[in-house]
Amino acid sequence: MSELPNPTRSPLLPDRHSQPDFFIADIFDATPKGDQASMEHPMFTLSTKPDMESMNYRHGDIFIKIGPSPIGRATVHDRDILIYCISQCMARLNEGLPVKKSMRFNPHDMMIVTNRDTSGRGYEGFRNALRRLQGTQIETNIKMGGKDQWNVFSLIDKAEIIKEDRESRMLEVEITLSDWLFDAIEAKGRDLLTLDRGYFRLRKPLERRLYEIARKHCGSQKSFRIGLQRLQEKTGSTSEAWEFRRMLNRIIVDNETHGHIPEYDFVLEGDMVTIVRREVAALPSSARRLMISEEAREKGRKAAKGWDIYALESDWREWVDSKSIEVASPDAHFVSFCKKRGPIKR
Repeated sequence: MSELPNPTRSPLLPDRHSQPDFFIADIFDATPKGDQASMEHPMFTLSTKPDMESMNYRHGDIFIKIGPSPIGRATVHDRDILIYCISQCMARLNEGLPVKKSMRFNPHDMMIVTNRDTSGRGYEGFRNALRRLQGTQIETNIKMGGKDQWNVFSLIDKAEIIKEDRESRMLEVEITLSDWLFDAIEAKGRDLLTLDRGYFRLRKPLERRLYEIARKHCGSQKSFRIGLQRLQEKTGSTSEAWEFRRMLNRIIVDNETHGHIPEYDFVLEGDMVTIVRREVAALPSSARRLMISEEAREKGRKAAKGWDIYALESDWREWVDSKSIEVASPDAHFVSFCKKRGPIKR
């Protein structure tokens, strides 16, 4: 008999840092960003144990070959580090500041932002994540930053501990991003999408992949349909088809009970999965107050050519809320925001 979901137990990870340290609160101003390529295609393993298997994935003309590091392939949770790096870089670019492939930060800050454990075990997990990100080798022809080319690379070129305390706890690290990933940052958002902060509380790797796929393919549309087999391929799940169906069903039931996956619901009918964006009435009051029309989105697309309009919409809402701006006309205000952002320069 399959295990029934517990309606009183939240499937989310605990909110470990609901009241961040005042002195590092400014790092929360950086909107979480993920690269679209790894949101659409399975570049990270779902396994929570060392995954030593190579992977070959193909969809149309796109191919990805992934080889593991000595301690396994990079995991979905390892991706938190890349999301943090991308987000901090984009926050600097939006302030008109320069960015570099090599960036330094305090691992504790990253752990706070991404809701990770900050104990000694958490720091060791951070080290292993760096090892996997640097050691996992990827070969692909996916475009990044508008560049159409074949690439072999690691997700980070290098990681170095710059400073430690007396207990050998990392106080500062320097990470050098791959050219492939940095191209997406230099394209100023064209290959990036905004993520809901609730993403970092999703416990199961498959839940995170489902959110990423929903964010990439459904976005702010009402719904998106995909075949069950195709969805499994996109998640990177290596389970038997019947087991993937069982796991997906369990997540769907949990999500119906708790609504823990940000923004989206999932419906499984036969061999088709429908991803449904939650009704406007279910959105937070701040989001309802700032709803814009499709006409405004179209004007925004023309004013900020090359940008993902839904990412801009999310950035605009966060900016308005963070500055406590009173918006009389959401449509006009959003279009003005897009005009200031302007088109991406080729």
